[in-house]
Amino acid sequence: MKVTSIQLEITDRSKDDNVRHALDMLDGVPDSDLIVLPEIWPCGYFSFGRYRAESEPIDGPTVTAFVKKAVERKCHILMGSFVENDRGNIYNTALLLDPEGNSIARYRKIHLFGYQSAEREILTPGRDVVVVDTPWGPSGFSTCYDVRFPELFRQMVGRGAKFFLIPSAWPMVRLDAWRLFNRARAHENLAYLISCNCAGTNAGNQYAGHSMMVDPLGQVVAEGGEKEEIVTAEIDPALVDSARKEFSFLDNRVFK
Repeated sequence: MKVTSIQLEITDRSKDDNVRHALDMLDGVPDSDLIVLPEIWPCGYFSFGRYRAESEPIDGPTVTAFVKKAVERKCHILMGSFVENDRGNIYNTALLLDPEGNSIARYRKIHLFGYQSAEREILTPGRDVVVVDTPWGPSGFSTCYDVRFPELFRQMVGRGAKFFLIPSAWPMVRLDAWRLFNRARAHENLAYLISCNCAGTNAGNQYAGHSMMVDPLGQVVAEGGEKEEIVTAEIDPALVDSARKEFSFLDNRVFK
């Protein structure tokens, strides 16, 4: 299958301009089975003062625009995450859309970031571990800071996950940790990991880029640079089963 991450450059422009830019970038993506966008790209992760004013419900205009694109492109789109407003509570929410425009998975970020960040003060944390069946295999979801918590990924594997899909707004100052965690979470769970990180600078913070596609053996299949770009790779979903069959250290876990 072909997977593509749209590593968007985030700037301090308006939400409408960001949505238009993301849709234009999506139009330039090669034919793909799955397209992934980064975290809170409509306003920029570090634009905390804009979160509530620019939040929207699950059937709001941003999601509606991407539903149309999923149908038009005949592919799955993980539209990154946006600030969802659900009866006054706001969440960091990622949606997976199928080629018919259906929302087949909604993941609300569980681990909210508090270090030099107002995310934890503003948002409501998610509670649900999410794994959904897809044509390429069961897929689990996490968002950015979640990648520091391996127990979440073990729970997803316990629910059958063979793929991890991760939108992110990881900063440049912790690039080494980002690259380490992407490879570790994939290999320690014998799963594919597909991440899409932001590029650019927002509210004085530089994003790291380096969106990654990592195979179940921890090998980097594709990796972006520091600037806006489209990262595409061909991957073989069957590698998960073969890796788990050949050396299934997951079966030797004492604590499950």
